[in-house]
Amino acid sequence: MTEDTAPDGGLSAEAQRVLDEIDEKDVDFLRLQFTDILGTVKNVAVPADQAEKAFTEGIYFDGSSIEGFVRIQESDMRLKPDASTFAILPWRDGHSARLICDVINTSTGEPFEGDPRHVLKGALDRAAEMGYEVNAAPEPEFFLFEEDEDGRATTKTNDAGGYFDLAPKDLASDVRRDIIFGLEEMGFDIEASHHEVAQGQHEINFEYDDALTTADNVGTFRTVVRAIAAQHDLHATFMPKPIPRINGSGMHTHISLFTEDGENAFHDGDDEFDLSETAKQFTAGILEHAEALAAVTNPTVNSYKRLVPGYEAPVYVAWSDRNRSALIRKPAARVPAASRIEARFPDPSCNAYLAFAALIHAGLDGIENDLDCPDPVRENIYEFDEQKREEHGITTLPSNLGEALDALEDDELVMDALGDHVAEKFLEAKNAEYDDYRVDVSDWELDRYLETF
Repeated sequence: MTEDTAPDGGLSAEAQRVLDEIDEKDVDFLRLQFTDILGTVKNVAVPADQAEKAFTEGIYFDGSSIEGFVRIQESDMRLKPDASTFAILPWRDGHSARLICDVINTSTGEPFEGDPRHVLKGALDRAAEMGYEVNAAPEPEFFLFEEDEDGRATTKTNDAGGYFDLAPKDLASDVRRDIIFGLEEMGFDIEASHHEVAQGQHEINFEYDDALTTADNVGTFRTVVRAIAAQHDLHATFMPKPIPRINGSGMHTHISLFTEDGENAFHDGDDEFDLSETAKQFTAGILEHAEALAAVTNPTVNSYKRLVPGYEAPVYVAWSDRNRSALIRKPAARVPAASRIEARFPDPSCNAYLAFAALIHAGLDGIENDLDCPDPVRENIYEFDEQKREEHGITTLPSNLGEALDALEDDELVMDALGDHVAEKFLEAKNAEYDDYRVDVSDWELDRYLETF
């Protein structure tokens, strides 16, 4: 992030560059974006001629209307744009742009503790105090569904493709191409795109960056995918498990730490797995707090329909350098700078700021407390029976959102990672969601029991 006012109160060079680009590209409107506690991207649209005021004074809004922010009697909040996040919106004919903002508490002038972006910055500050910069690269998967005659989403896929399939089975290749063009216009470096395992399921991979930029990019990615899919009369969803009994969508997240002199702190060429002791301690920290982390990385009722054995989703608390049945995998790396770990359990319904913050705090806890990392499990854990899992000391993630929320409440470190305000509001919202789910009666239950009993 950049400071967008100079010491004398004027504009910084970065902010001035944004104002110049607004003029050069004839931008009419600015969308000032921020994210609520549940991970929904919000925005306030202002005429482009308000850009300088946004940088110098901020733009005020009613925080009491945003999920999990503040009470009605303390509603005034201020948006402070981050000039480094400026981008033209490619689906708006080039006349609209966005800036991602930090939320400021107007009564104190300090960052609002309920702002998820601020929560992630706290995790990165802790890493910096320990001498590390955190890099991350997520892989958010999504489904493309047809719309009905009223423009509403269905669960009918527009192709019958499978993993890495080509046209004519993969009918969405043109959609992915247009999404990639849109993402590249907004500054993304795209590594690859392909059809995923399930019908109608897709993945587009973008290059790693520092964790804050990457979390910003996740919100942008979801927005671009949805907007461009809609131009093709398709609905894009990041719901983890929209169709039963097939693979769900994950957001595998690659993480590495770099030292202040630019060295990858996770690499050790003398180690059997090319992983340093720091990397193993970081891994041990995530494994230690995995049950509580799941409430943040897999925060919906539907998340736990994905986290079941048999559909390539990781449910077993272990790590491996070979297979994908473990919670954490050590991917192959061609060069030392690419050494990293891959947390395979997050899904794309999570708030990326909160998920990254929780993962980082858990990993740093492993380093600070010199946690011992268990041996990697090189066999397919899906084929283990309960006794064999016990012999390896392998536990499982919570089986539903309620269990995950209980684990979160019992985990002091992850609660502290979220901060008092976010932890309280997050638990309040998610417990209400789970209670609403528990008292509902599904079509499956009616089909199964109504005429039987």
